[in-house]
Amino acid sequence: MATNQGVKYVWGPMRALLRKWPERSRLLVLSVVTGILCGLAAVLLKTTIRFLGHGLHQLVGGSTWLFLLLPGVGMLLSLLIVKYIVKDNIGHGVTKVLIAVSKNESKIKRHNTVSSLITSALTIGFGGSVGAEAPIVYTGAAIGSNLGRYMGLSYRGMTLLLGCGAAGAVAGIFNAPLAGVLFTLEILLFNLSMSSILPLLLSTVSATMVSYLLLGRETQFACTVVEFAMRNIPFYAVLGVFCGFCSLYFLRTTLFMEDLLGKMRNPYLRWALCAMGLGLLIFLFPPLYGEGYEDVGLLLKGQSSGPVWFFLLILLLKVFAMTFTNAGGGVGGTFGPTLFVGAIAGYVVASVLNLIWPGQVPVPNFVLVGMAGLMAGVMQAPMTAIFLIAEISGGYQLFVPLILTSALAYGTTRLFEKYSIYTKRIAQTGELLTHDSDQAVLTLLRTESLVEKDFTPVRIDDDLGALVDAVAVSSRNIFPVLDSKNRLQGYVDLTDIRRDMFRTDLYQTAKVYNYMRSAPEYVYPDEPMDSVMRKFERTGAWNLPVVDRERRYIGFVSKSKIFNAYREELRVFSQD
Repeated sequence: MATNQGVKYVWGPMRALLRKWPERSRLLVLSVVTGILCGLAAVLLKTTIRFLGHGLHQLVGGSTWLFLLLPGVGMLLSLLIVKYIVKDNIGHGVTKVLIAVSKNESKIKRHNTVSSLITSALTIGFGGSVGAEAPIVYTGAAIGSNLGRYMGLSYRGMTLLLGCGAAGAVAGIFNAPLAGVLFTLEILLFNLSMSSILPLLLSTVSATMVSYLLLGRETQFACTVVEFAMRNIPFYAVLGVFCGFCSLYFLRTTLFMEDLLGKMRNPYLRWALCAMGLGLLIFLFPPLYGEGYEDVGLLLKGQSSGPVWFFLLILLLKVFAMTFTNAGGGVGGTFGPTLFVGAIAGYVVASVLNLIWPGQVPVPNFVLVGMAGLMAGVMQAPMTAIFLIAEISGGYQLFVPLILTSALAYGTTRLFEKYSIYTKRIAQTGELLTHDSDQAVLTLLRTESLVEKDFTPVRIDDDLGALVDAVAVSSRNIFPVLDSKNRLQGYVDLTDIRRDMFRTDLYQTAKVYNYMRSAPEYVYPDEPMDSVMRKFERTGAWNLPVVDRERRYIGFVSKSKIFNAYREELRVFSQD
């Protein structure tokens, strides 16, 4: 109790002070706070996963069967926590962040600041074949979103702080500040201006410093990179195309398996099936256990070997192991598995090429570059892929092959698939906030803020005299017609009564419903602006009534008001 009072004592005055500052100034301070919190969250998640993994290995010892059962136990624990404590769907973290930006005004529930951390730590620590990156991104975005809401930021400011949280989470877990910024720019947000990048940079640097101070300057995938040779350019081109097709396989197989397993309504039956499937895959192919980063490290150091077909099967089956983990109740992302499959793809291509031209291709280089290639294809984020692999490996001298392979993988994937693994499902619902400037600015407009309420309503059973009285006090040409429960029945246009306005003999006999028109469409206050614009285009109307879900009248929204708001938003958008 004393602790809570102390927090309120400190945060209360600070919050009051910051709220008096201009929003841009507040964003700079809050981006640093967000970065520090995200760095701490990333360190906590990484440490917990390592602690659980090490402790369980000590406990199980040499028992192979218990070892195979561990992932199922982790999945079950996560399932129970989500079902009975969280009571919310927290899977597919990056996709959930995109939905929050596109649909939910960048608002993420408070429990997501910790729920994804706990469940993903259990899932991965017990050997689930998924990655920790998507859960930590969801956690970071939730931290930014809730901090922004607490400090009274606008939708635009809260969206940017949400992006700062996601960027800080990526930077903290990888010690890669630039990759964190690019991840937010390419995958989460849209057309950010130069001044908006400053909070992202502050957040990622803060998160990286926290991670560095607590865990040291560890390089995630350290290896000795062989000097890049121009003669290997064609081989990297082959790798890029191969990664593109692997990305297509990864993306479409994942979505297909999720749909297939999602048809099982009983969560415990689904868990049992997925746990058995995952256990069998790990028994046959041990590298499928956990994130797989240790096996990637062995490939980079040249300490792992085997027939090419064995690694090719791992490449193909990792998708199933990942999907079994998530569908069975585990919480994890596709980010880590993408890196793992990319590393295997690079190893397979290098091994095949070395069979044809012995000693020609440096395997560690291809393992690293393959990771970037698959990221570029699956996530459709080539810049993030290039700089992330360069930062986490120290392989900056591989920029040319990283760029070439990532570009070819991205281009190959885009020939067949327009959307990334994160945006595919959202795009199918028409709710995706894209990188298109017009669409992005349009989505920033909130319908409820554009409702005009200065129209004078009349009752459906009023006579012409009452309608003329309403005309006399109104500055509008449209008069909404309501029933006794304030439900909209239609509207009267001034032009429809112009001829009878001065016929006093009709004032008592003519009724409002004699002049009423039906509304061609209704608009709801929480409706996305692109949906509203489609209604305007479909009806040809210049004004449309706004009602709630029970058709109670709220006001009108007009094309002219939308266009004016759009122009103003575009001006601010380009000047920020």
